[in-house]
Amino acid sequence: MLYDIRLNLHYDYPATVEGGRHHLRTMPLTLPGMQRVIAANIALDPKPTESRTFTDFFGNAVTSIAYREPHDTLDLTMKARVSVTRAEPPLDISPTVEGLKAEIDAALSLDAASPQHFLAGSLHAPIDPAITAYAQESVASTRSVFELAFDLCRRIHGDFDYEPDATNVRTLSPEAFHLRAGVCQDFSHVMISGLRGLGIPACYVSGFIRTIPPPGKERLEGADAMHAWVSVWCGREAGWREFDPTNAMLAGNDHIVIGYGRDYADVAPIVGVLRTVGRHSSEQSVDVIPVAE
Repeated sequence: MLYDIRLNLHYDYPATVEGGRHHLRTMPLTLPGMQRVIAANIALDPKPTESRTFTDFFGNAVTSIAYREPHDTLDLTMKARVSVTRAEPPLDISPTVEGLKAEIDAALSLDAASPQHFLAGSLHAPIDPAITAYAQESVASTRSVFELAFDLCRRIHGDFDYEPDATNVRTLSPEAFHLRAGVCQDFSHVMISGLRGLGIPACYVSGFIRTIPPPGKERLEGADAMHAWVSVWCGREAGWREFDPTNAMLAGNDHIVIGYGRDYADVAPIVGVLRTVGRHSSEQSVDVIPVAE
């Protein structure tokens, strides 16, 4: 699938910002055999005093900007054309949970894709006894790590309500689990916490997803959204597999990757510091438009 993507982020500050420095993670990745960025750019208003790009530890594209001039708003527009060609899901060759532990020990590495980085609890996805017990229920009815992850993915979809006002970007997985409600970020964090509690490496994926309007309805501009899902290490032979608990599905050609991390904190679209007073407000809109090939 070929897509044209447009992301708009708008920030209003209650008082003039006298200076600031931010890291932006909004640019899609080129991933061999899965996703190719044909063209992409970021426009900022006001224009930053300093700007540079680099790649972080997990391989994500980062734009670092700094402001020295006063400003009271910030607008970011990212445009990209991306081709996504995910392969059909292969046969399940993942081990059992017990068998996976030996494979993790044999895969000791400092490489960014090493499963070792995604076993411990993290800021937004701590290991929690209640969530671990919930994930444990998927063990009895499944034979492999892949089956277990997919079962947990579908259970979260069925047991949790999609309620955008129930949580915010600072909500941790135990709170979302208690509420049984939230958004894609929360469902992904709960799934990650549950899998890590069972000793299964799980990674947070940030990106976009194309939304398809109901039959007979036109697609609304800006109706698509930034999205989150989960990548699970299913053993040395199976590797990393991606699951979307918000939609109870494997990630497919409608999923476009921005970045990978231990949780949302590693791949937030904008993080940084600024000098002002009060709390800012923000707006976000995303368009993911299929392009005829």
